[in-house]
This record gives sequence, C-alpha cells and structure tokens, in this order.
Amino acid sequence: MNVRKLSQIALAATFLLTFSLNAASTKVAVVDFNTCLLDSKYGKEEQESFETLKSQMTTLIGDVEKQLGEIANKLNDPDHLDSLSPDAERELNVQFQTLSEELNRYQQQFYQVLNQAYMKMNQSISGYITEASAKVAKSDNLDYILNKDACFYYNTNLDVTTSVISDMDKLFDKESSKKTSTTPAKNGEKLQANAEGAE
Repeated sequence: MNVRKLSQIALAATFLLTFSLNAASTKVAVVDFNTCLLDSKYGKEEQESFETLKSQMTTLIGDVEKQLGEIANKLNDPDHLDSLSPDAERELNVQFQTLSEELNRYQQQFYQVLNQAYMKMNQSISGYITEASAKVAKSDNLDYILNKDACFYYNTNLDVTTSVISDMDKLFDKESSKKTSTTPAKNGEKLQANAEGAE
C-alpha cells in the first residue's frame, strides 16, 4: 500500500470521527480524481504534455538503439571486420561501448523523468481539483468534498465530479483567455528583439 493510499485512509478515518460528532449538520460529497484527470481540460492538457515528453524520450532511445544495432551487425559480420584496419575495428568497438553506456543512461533517465513528470501532473491536477471543489462546496453549501479513492463506500448521489470538472474547465478557459491576450505583446517583443539583433 503506497503512501498516497495510506494518507487517504487516514484522512477518511479522521473525517469519519468528525462526521460522527456532527452528523446532523455535516454535508459531504465526493469527487473522482481519475475522472477529473481524464475528462477535464486541465487534465487533457497535462496528459498531452506527458505523452509528448514520453514520445520524445522514446524516439531518442529508439535512435540510439538503432545505431547500436547497426554497429553490432558490423561487429558480427566477419567479412566486414576483415575489410577494416585494426585501428578502424578498435574505433568501432569504442563506438559500440560508448553507445551502450549512452543507451543505459537514457533508459535510467527515461523512468526517472517520466516518474517525476507523472507526479508533477498529479500534483497540478490535485491543485486544480482543490480550487474547483472549493467553489462547488461554497455554491452547494457543503462542508467536505472527499476524494472518492478515500471511501470504501459512498452513495452515488453524493458524487459532484461533474460539477467539479465544469468549474475546472471554467478556470481553464479563463486562464487560457489571459494567456491569449498577452501573446501578441510577447510576440511583438520577440520580433523587436530579433530585429535589433539583426542590425
């Protein structure tokens, strides 16, 4: 059981204790984190960035594997080796060793970078869900909105995921419009900088 699951269970236990003391007046709802990640505009943007990074690193590793395979074929070809001078053969072996080390390094970095990117994506989405949940809680007069994963059971009528995603998308659109409004000025600055550099 990972740390996230343990913390969610601990949070649920704390909530249940508090809830039992204030059951008559407490209003609670749940939100599905995974659905927010998959269906919200923020989530789709984060997933697209993650997949782009994954694709770039996969391509990089694939290129090195291809080069390594080509050199390996040459080293395993007796006719090709007979056509090489001793220095050329040594150089080919050095290239093979260098590419092998480079491939191993890239493979290690691949998992480290993707793991960090995945954690960052979840943290970002968690922040957006928190912000949107606060708005939903205020509008629906709720005391708590829990992550569905922290609940062993819940009444589906308590699910406010759709409302949370709606507010997340509104925040996304608002943020996107701000970025769009500042883009022309930034592009103008870049054009001016390029022009000055060309003089």
